[in-house]
Amino acid sequence: MIEKGIKNSVKIKVTDSDTAKQAGSGDLEVFATPKMVALMEEASYKCIAPYLEEGSSSVGTLMNVKHLSATPVGMEVTAECEVVEVDGRRVVFSVRAYDEKGLIGEGTHERFIVYKDKFVAKTYAKLD
Repeated sequence: MIEKGIKNSVKIKVTDSDTAKQAGSGDLEVFATPKMVALMEEASYKCIAPYLEEGSSSVGTLMNVKHLSATPVGMEVTAECEVVEVDGRRVVFSVRAYDEKGLIGEGTHERFIVYKDKFVAKTYAKLD
């Protein structure tokens, strides 16, 4: 059962492929905002995955974050999450990201629990 207070974190070392220039979100060789967001999502989905029933998954439905400080290539970034609200199949997280010098991003993230087969079938029905 997913409950408030469940936490998780994931880490990466920033490489050239993680920069704004490579992500298409700018022209600087610094850690890209989309990469920070993806790391926050990774921490969040992995946080609740062990609590999901077989055949279920979660999908991101809302991300509201601020990127507060730039991080250079070569530094380690850690994304942390904590479940702050559970409302049926909707789960809300507090998310934060840190580099080796401190906080670089924070906000909230919402995920929705789905049944994999039904979700994928509905999605691909758009091609018909």
